[in-house]
Amino acid sequence: MPGMDRRDFARLAGAAVVAGLAVRSGVGFAQKADPHLAALSHVDPELRPAARQVLATSGQTGSFSAATLRAMRAGTPPSAPLLADVPTAEDRVPAQGAHPAVTVYVINSQPGAHRPAILHTHGGGYILGSAKSEQRYLQETAKALDCTIVTVEYRLAPETRFTGSVEDNYAGLLWLHRNAEKLGVDRSRIALLGESAGGGHAALLAIAARDRGEVPLVLQALIYPMLDDRTGSTRPVPPYIGAIGWDPPANRFGWRSFLGVEPGSAHVPVAGVPARLKSLAGLAPAYIAVGGVDLFVGEDIEYARRMTEAGVPTEMLLIPGAFHGFDRVAPETRLAREFTAAKHEALRRAFGMAPARQTDA
Repeated sequence: MPGMDRRDFARLAGAAVVAGLAVRSGVGFAQKADPHLAALSHVDPELRPAARQVLATSGQTGSFSAATLRAMRAGTPPSAPLLADVPTAEDRVPAQGAHPAVTVYVINSQPGAHRPAILHTHGGGYILGSAKSEQRYLQETAKALDCTIVTVEYRLAPETRFTGSVEDNYAGLLWLHRNAEKLGVDRSRIALLGESAGGGHAALLAIAARDRGEVPLVLQALIYPMLDDRTGSTRPVPPYIGAIGWDPPANRFGWRSFLGVEPGSAHVPVAGVPARLKSLAGLAPAYIAVGGVDLFVGEDIEYARRMTEAGVPTEMLLIPGAFHGFDRVAPETRLAREFTAAKHEALRRAFGMAPARQTDA
């Protein structure tokens, strides 16, 4: 799998980053083992071996705190070896106002070309993950799509709240757009891509792009995006939803760290939560994909509904029985391959490319 195999996943004890995706916190797992194991009956049979491994390792970490967060970050496995035939480069780009310069990684740039590009934001519950560790996964994505990808090393919460990380990501997007010729990019074919919290960041970035009017986008590809602080706080979910992968206690910790206030409360800043935005009209076309037992399934369906009703062209893929990050935990499964192929096809359509040959999927 890109970036991590199951042995790496086990080393993270279920709470670090699956190729940039934060997985289950393990909060209270020892006391709640039976309900979580019972949730396996809602998982697609093909994914149950991977789900069992998630459950087997996720009870070892304890609850999130400043101390456990440091340990999770320190315990992240080394990045996967990079592909020799897909170039990568590191750069520092300026941010606006008093915000510091931000590091970006440029994948598969080809000066002199006129290819589409993706601005990528990594996952990790807003508190974990790194752009650097996503390079191998993004090399494979860029190779499959014959495009350039820029991924942003945005500042993590709780050290930096959403106002800082959103500006980091916008700086990366603006730099990509302004340096299109140097990077070999067609600035009229720029898309956003993010997974989990990275999907939340991509949604926030699409909103910023609409409101600031500097960078046109052809697509926001939101992969099981983290969009609504109320999920698992003021909006409970059925016990089998979010039982495997990112769970409600982890979600509350992530949002609390990102926003600086209690999630679900009346004090939540609307600007930090895509699902709380009053109007979604005028946003870039969207592609949303999520699993049926992912904690974010309800909020993702609702966001797709609201965008559709706001006149935003929106495509949604819902995979029954799939848990959070399943495509990165079990990439060899048929469901994961089809999930990835559908994501690539959505990007190809947005870029005006021909569909992939059947053998490519």
